[in-house]
Amino acid sequence: MKKGKKLYEGKAKIIYATQDKDLVIQYFKDDATAFNNQKKSTIEGKGVLNNRISEHILSNLSQIGIKNHLVKRLNMREQIIKLVEIIPIEFIVRNVATGSLTKRLGIEDGTVLKEPLIEYCLKDDNLGDPLIAEEHIYAFEWANKKEIEKIKKMILRINDFMIGMFRGIGIKLIDFKLEFGRIKSDGKDEIILADEISPDTCRLWDSVTDKKLDKDRFRKDLGDLIPAYTEVAKRLGILHEQSNVSAVNVTKLSSVKKKSK
Repeated sequence: MKKGKKLYEGKAKIIYATQDKDLVIQYFKDDATAFNNQKKSTIEGKGVLNNRISEHILSNLSQIGIKNHLVKRLNMREQIIKLVEIIPIEFIVRNVATGSLTKRLGIEDGTVLKEPLIEYCLKDDNLGDPLIAEEHIYAFEWANKKEIEKIKKMILRINDFMIGMFRGIGIKLIDFKLEFGRIKSDGKDEIILADEISPDTCRLWDSVTDKKLDKDRFRKDLGDLIPAYTEVAKRLGILHEQSNVSAVNVTKLSSVKKKSK
């Protein structure tokens, strides 16, 4: 499929047009950002790993009936995906209290939640992706009640599946971010899962040691981000196509460190 003009560039991905108006190419960058883009770096090989891990997870979710934007992976860094109208909400799913939740509410880090907690953030970098209530979504018509109810059901199904998938390879799914969008189906809007699911968008801890295998290694200057992402890919059994990734050197961090929100 021929790559056309650039339609959008985000912090971690670039979207390109194709000759099919309903399909686009998603390119995974090596850029690493944290704290609403206040901390930045380039980490060679990150995009390759996220592309492969996200493809694996989304493909498995398709098999259990979770419709998503993935069509197929093109190469080491690119996927063909459906062009969706993104709902401007980040859905944060928490199984264990950590990160901003513990800071906001004074909850002890690592507290296991009795049931999954779903939080909503407005998807707006300029505003710092502020936490919002469900009532805000309806008041400003970012989505309607029927759409949100469907999304919440999908989220719980996704969470159940991913908890089991990661538990089977010795990893705890602490929390993760999801995005959803609309596509036209038989003339009507249909809600599907969009964006990526990868160590960039999930908190993943080793089940025995609680070692962090996600982007917190960048956020908290723990180092060894590529080895951590590589470990996730290895455990998922999907690294055979890029066995050389583990040897990629992490470039020097030229980060500007500032306080998180």
